[in-house]
Amino acid sequence: MASRQVVMVADCDHGAIDIEREVLRDVCPDIAWFQCRREDEVVARCAGADGLLIMYAPLTRRVLEQLPRCRVIVRYGVGVDTIDLAAAAELGIIVSNVPDYGTFEVADHALALLLALTRKVGAASGLVKSGQWDFRLSRPIHRHQGQTAGLIGLGRIGRAMAERTRALGMQVVAHDTRLARERFPDFVTPVGLEELLAQSDVVSVHCPLNESTRMLLDHYRLSLMKPTAYLINTARGRIVDETALAAMLGEGRLAGAAMDVFASEPAAPDHPLFRYENFLASPHMAWYSEESAQELKRKAAEEVRRVLRGEAPLYQVNNF
Repeated sequence: MASRQVVMVADCDHGAIDIEREVLRDVCPDIAWFQCRREDEVVARCAGADGLLIMYAPLTRRVLEQLPRCRVIVRYGVGVDTIDLAAAAELGIIVSNVPDYGTFEVADHALALLLALTRKVGAASGLVKSGQWDFRLSRPIHRHQGQTAGLIGLGRIGRAMAERTRALGMQVVAHDTRLARERFPDFVTPVGLEELLAQSDVVSVHCPLNESTRMLLDHYRLSLMKPTAYLINTARGRIVDETALAAMLGEGRLAGAAMDVFASEPAAPDHPLFRYENFLASPHMAWYSEESAQELKRKAAEEVRRVLRGEAPLYQVNNF
């Protein structure tokens, strides 16, 4: 039997952690479950953890230095921008994520936003419900065949989105500085970021948030897009300058945009983007299906269990 160790959930909004408890039963008799939102809360409640599961809790260098027993941190999800990876590596703490639990869900959601924007589904539905039965009120709408989809990021989700947009008959171009050009799928053309923005009819964001991508789509880069183009973001809110995007929509310099993620969540009801009919929003739900939610919890717990049992992690992101 594995030695008993302490596993804690620093924060989690799933409603239950039964799956985690079952997976970790042989290494931890029970799991303490908190809802830490601030650094001091993490330190006060989680200092005794050997393994830590987190969702949004901030794990700065200051926090990590006060987790003396911690050997592994696993984030529920893909992004690890709330964790100081370098500090964790210096302290010998393995940090992992779950990169493959919701790939198809996010790509499907991005595609749904693309179709809702380009086919003007929401606006048309509103017109019909108000008694206006006239397709001409939704003009112009263009066929997807022959248009260009530009993907910023070509990891698991970006590649799945590439396959979906290709199925619509779109030409696919992508920008990903982490991926060698020879590793792009043969139906995807690698291009520079500015070229992608200038030639794409739809731009879909699928890159991680880090120092090189924070506010990547600022006013200057957004201004490179065609006035007939659409922007979709299902990655991280802070990749897009929301103030600049609102200005572009207000000036009619973009055909529309859709976002599942925002710089501050939950987004305030008076968010400046919400005033525009050609802006669609969803509440950070692209990852979700009943199946992906269960897979996420199981894989996160299994990663903690592996490390605490002395086994090699599968998803470590801060190699040292």
